[in-house]
Amino acid sequence: MRLSSCYLFQGLSESQLDQIRAIGSETPIKGGQWLFHEGDSAEQMYVLKNGAVELLTTVDEVELPITIVRKPGNCFGTSTLVPPHQYSLSARCAEDGLLLSMQKTDLEQLIKSDLEMGHALLVNLAKHFLDRLKETRQELKIHFKTIFKSMHH
Repeated sequence: MRLSSCYLFQGLSESQLDQIRAIGSETPIKGGQWLFHEGDSAEQMYVLKNGAVELLTTVDEVELPITIVRKPGNCFGTSTLVPPHQYSLSARCAEDGLLLSMQKTDLEQLIKSDLEMGHALLVNLAKHFLDRLKETRQELKIHFKTIFKSMHH
């Protein structure tokens, strides 16, 4: 698994990637295991080494799947980097696998000691969130078009 394949770590030098690897610890996961729930305090960020993790939200007791993280190197739990540091989705392991987990406090120390790295991480995170926002808007437009069509027929 290459850390540089994760959107968050794009453009970082090899020595910066080594520093990130150094604060990570390998965490085995089991299918069905919950990693965190929406609204929990975001204390850890994860990078998938192998396996699969489902990200979901709950609406009136109904679980809505948002995505399944399958690609090694993809990260989730990035709420650790942004106040108020609460997970915006829940994460449940879809298959057995292995994660690289990083503590919020270790990430904060790393960012404080290397402001250039901190800047790159936050720019990458902002770009990712803007891309997701655009996708969501496109989906909403399609959804509303369908509703309007059905109202006018």
